[in-house]
Amino acid sequence: ADSEFTWRDYQARVNNELVAILGNFVNRVMVLTHKYYNGEVQFGLPINPEDQQVLDSLNELPAEIEQAILNYKFREAQALFMNASRLGNKYLADQEPWKLVKENPERVKTILYVATQIVGKLGIMAQPFLPKTAEKIKSMIGTHYSSESAWDNLNKMNIIPKGTVFNPSVLLFEKITNEQIELQLQKLEEAKEQAKLEQVNNTPVKESIDFDDFMKMDIRIGAIVAAEKVPKTKKLLKITVDTGVDQRTVVSGIAEFFKPEDIIGRQVTVLMNLEPRKIKGITSQGMILMAEDADGTLDFVHPTIAVKPGSTVR
Repeated sequence: ADSEFTWRDYQARVNNELVAILGNFVNRVMVLTHKYYNGEVQFGLPINPEDQQVLDSLNELPAEIEQAILNYKFREAQALFMNASRLGNKYLADQEPWKLVKENPERVKTILYVATQIVGKLGIMAQPFLPKTAEKIKSMIGTHYSSESAWDNLNKMNIIPKGTVFNPSVLLFEKITNEQIELQLQKLEEAKEQAKLEQVNNTPVKESIDFDDFMKMDIRIGAIVAAEKVPKTKKLLKITVDTGVDQRTVVSGIAEFFKPEDIIGRQVTVLMNLEPRKIKGITSQGMILMAEDADGTLDFVHPTIAVKPGSTVR
C-alpha cells in the first residue's frame, strides 16, 4: 500500500535521504555562504552550461510532482522531490567550490549562487511533504515568499536575489539512532499487548442461564496423577485426575502448552458431570477447565492454595 509504514524504513529514509542528501546539501550551501561571504548571496562569472543544465533539470520537477500528487501517487511525488535534492547535492559535489575558492573566487560566487537557487526551490517544493522543513529553509534564507504564490514561479532563475543575507544556519534533520527505533518498537509491542488485553476484556458476555442450570454443573477440584501424549496427535494429552471420589481419564487439548511430566501433581478444576465421549478411541470423562488469553495461550483454572481433591466449586 502507498501508506505502508515501518519504523525501520522510517529510520532508513530519514538517515539516508533527509539527513544525507537534503539536509547535507542545504547545510553545506549555508555554511559556505556564511564562511566566504558572511552569509550574503553573491554572483560572479556568468552561468555556464553545467549550471544551466542542473537548473533546467530542476525546473522540470515541480510539474511532475504536482501531477503525481493530483493522481494520488504520493510516494512517486516524494521520490521526485528527493531527486531535486540529489541534483543539488551532486551539483555541489561535482563543482567543489571549496577547492576553487582561492584560484577562481568569481566562479565560486556563481556556484554558490546557483546552489542557493536550488535551496530556495527546495524550500518551496518541500511544502507538501515537509512543511516544517520548508519553513526552516525559508527562515534561514531570510525570504518571505509564500509557498502558494512561489510554486508557479519556480522556473524563474533568481528566486533568491543577489544581495540576500542569510540568517544563521540550523540543522534541518538529525540522525535517528537504533536506540530510538528500539524504543518505538517496544512501545508498539506494548500497545499490541494492551490491545490484546482490551480484546479479552471486551469479549461479549454470553446469554443468561437459569440458576438451576448452573447448579446442575458438578465442578470440583482434582489433582493430576498421570499424563501422557495421545499417539498421532499434536494437541491432545491423556490425563488421569484424582477427583476425590474416583480417578478418571480426561482428554484435553493442551499438549502445545504443557509437557506431560510438568503437570503431574497440579491441581485443576474439573467439570465432572459432562457427558462422556470418545476422543481418538479414549473415553474422556469430564473436562478440565482452562483460561485462554487473547493470543490463545492456555493456563489451568486452579485454587491459589492447596485444597483436598473433591472440593466443590460454587
